[in-house]
Amino acid sequence: MNKGIAGKVFSDCIKKYFIIYILLLILNVAELGIFKLYDLPMEPFFYAMILSIVFGIILFTVIYVLAMNKAQKRERLRESILSEWKNLGEADSYEEEDYHEMIQKLGVQIEALTQEYVSEKKDMIDYYTVWVHQIKTPISVLRMRLGAEDDDNSRALRAELFRIEQYVDMVLQYIRLGSETNDIVVEECSLDELIKESIHKYSSQIILRKLKLQYEPEEVKVITDRKWFACIMDQLFSNAVKYTQSGGISIKVEGRKVYFSDTGIGIAAEDVPRIFEKGYTGLNGRTGNKSSGLGLYLCKQAADKISVKLSCESEPGKGTTFVLEFSDKVNIY
Repeated sequence: MNKGIAGKVFSDCIKKYFIIYILLLILNVAELGIFKLYDLPMEPFFYAMILSIVFGIILFTVIYVLAMNKAQKRERLRESILSEWKNLGEADSYEEEDYHEMIQKLGVQIEALTQEYVSEKKDMIDYYTVWVHQIKTPISVLRMRLGAEDDDNSRALRAELFRIEQYVDMVLQYIRLGSETNDIVVEECSLDELIKESIHKYSSQIILRKLKLQYEPEEVKVITDRKWFACIMDQLFSNAVKYTQSGGISIKVEGRKVYFSDTGIGIAAEDVPRIFEKGYTGLNGRTGNKSSGLGLYLCKQAADKISVKLSCESEPGKGTTFVLEFSDKVNIY
């Protein structure tokens, strides 16, 4: 029990029994007046006053100890009220009985709402999981139909088809973020291989936009999850390709850090602190109407899952640099 709670209990005891203390004081003053009026010896009065003070202190101590015990019980109950609301125990008074009844009614409603939420969330996850896998079939068919053609029109269509695939993958990744199952598989990976996989995935987009790619590979191995690291890189590449009209993308590895830079339109200074918030689009999203506000949120959530610190530096008109820093808990060698 911390001192703050002890002080609050003490204050409550004073407030609750304040009238009794005042009455005792009035009684003592009245007795003093009677003794003075009849010119009685004061010694018995002082003995009685001292005894009343002693008994008052003892009574207050007992009341305080009982109140502290109840406060400790309430504190323990408060920490687990969502699971222990059914086990409130016996009420010590009619007032407390009313509070118990109110808490139990609220508990029943919360339990019903929780079950309804869990059921709806499961149905939604099941639906979108099936949808993601079903939509990939027509995407694959379209890709096969376009595969044999190689002109400007077909290349543009393949680029749009690639974007559709990325949005579909984003849906699946977003669902997995909210899943209670732990799908993280930590293993030793070559950082160079992980980065090259994302480069290969976005190479056609980079070529189509006529962007330059600069990558300085380093022989570095990390302990991480392939899927979630790829999710981070995919979102960074997607943003870079989307917002870079000229120039290019550069990736550099230095120790525990990966620097991912582009020469795109950049991010306004007031938007940088909020770009990882869910649904936040910033000035670029409001003016260009291209952003959903989920890409970088998903990127940050994935980074948190694998203990990678993600930060951003940007200057409007000059580009953006994202820094991925592996935690000390992750071995790099």
